[in-house]
Amino acid sequence: MTYPPETSWKSVAGLPRPRAAAPDPADALCDGSAPRRRFRPRRPRWTATLTWKAALFITVMCCGLATLLGVLVHVGVAKQTVDSSREKALDRLAEVTEAYKAGEPLPKFGGIDPPGLPAELRALALRGERGTLVAPFRERPTMWAAGPADDASKDRAIAVRVDNSQAARTISALDRAILGSAGLAIGATLLVGAFAVTRVTRRLHLTAQVARRISAGDLDARVDDPRTRNPSRPQDEVATVSVALDTMASSLQHKLLSEQRFTADVAHELRTPLTGLTAAAELLPEGRPAELVRDRVRAMRSLTEDLLEISRLDAGRETGDLAIHDLGVLAGRVAGAAGAATEFRVVRDALVETDRRRLERVLGNLVANAHRHGAQPVVLTVDGPVVTVTDGGPGYPSYLLDHGPERFRTEGGAKGHGLGLTIAVGQASVLGATLTFHNRPEGGAQARLTLPRRKRLRD
Repeated sequence: MTYPPETSWKSVAGLPRPRAAAPDPADALCDGSAPRRRFRPRRPRWTATLTWKAALFITVMCCGLATLLGVLVHVGVAKQTVDSSREKALDRLAEVTEAYKAGEPLPKFGGIDPPGLPAELRALALRGERGTLVAPFRERPTMWAAGPADDASKDRAIAVRVDNSQAARTISALDRAILGSAGLAIGATLLVGAFAVTRVTRRLHLTAQVARRISAGDLDARVDDPRTRNPSRPQDEVATVSVALDTMASSLQHKLLSEQRFTADVAHELRTPLTGLTAAAELLPEGRPAELVRDRVRAMRSLTEDLLEISRLDAGRETGDLAIHDLGVLAGRVAGAAGAATEFRVVRDALVETDRRRLERVLGNLVANAHRHGAQPVVLTVDGPVVTVTDGGPGYPSYLLDHGPERFRTEGGAKGHGLGLTIAVGQASVLGATLTFHNRPEGGAQARLTLPRRKRLRD
């Protein structure tokens, strides 16, 4: 026998906690021991935000663009500077070569096989060719130019040098300027991009917040006020999603309100003929047919009262008549009314501020549901502000644990209309209490009601 699903869309307090996923059989040890959980490093939650991803994307793109532009500028300026130094060195080499051939004294920056001349440049000159090379001279960057000294001697090279320090300083200054400009550009782009992305994410967060409020039962929540919305204003994708969410909420609200009105109207319309039917049933002569009629009339009358109560809870206008009560006394009264088949335990008593009538209604429905769809033993336990109802039956069905009870839904041929737990969760919400449903590891179902406690009666 299985439990009937019993709760309404309004029963936010009765939604169960998510169940733990079943362990992966592949994680079991080869020796048959208990399965081990695979270690999966979890990224920080902030890294999953759209702002962080957009900032990372902007940073990477800016760094890539700055690197590309910096390399192009550096290569172009460096090539221009080196070409200028090379031309100057070759001009000096031509002058020194003419002076050498004319027998004139050579300047300090030139000479035959001068000290510091790079070996590869000297070898090029000995082959009868002219060339240039940047190499350090006395720890200073220098542009060398060399060529053959004369046609008669093939074992000597004439060379000149040009100080290249200014060109090196120019390139270094250019690199620093490129790095500084790139840093400023990246910082400014990040600020502007973060501002733009934050505006979008703020609207997305607002939309998500409204969606959560709607899923929690607040169907009046809207992203935009339709009275201030300008239809002629261009709408971006976020605004389109917001309008779609508001439209969905309005449609859902209209349908639910229509369902609530229909339920309330049906219940009210049934009360008048049921009253007459009850009176007529009492006039029937005693016998088995009269008992059957009276029993069905009572069942129909109970169903009508339940529908009226659900319609009032769905309307959201119910308020509790709060007062300080002894929770153990109230729960004991409910257990006594359920009969000797209900076991009552008090682990720790407490004083709670609650509505006595509504609390008895919640506990009464939980106990009745356990007797109707569970099995013995049915135990009502008070432990401080927490009241649990357990039984030894097959437990709650999986859909109830995942999504909460649903009205007018039963499984496995179970009798009932699925309204008992609906009313229990709705009344618990009015009391500000939390009602959850679980299946015990040792078997059986457990309903757990946590009340807002004001002060403790005794330890």
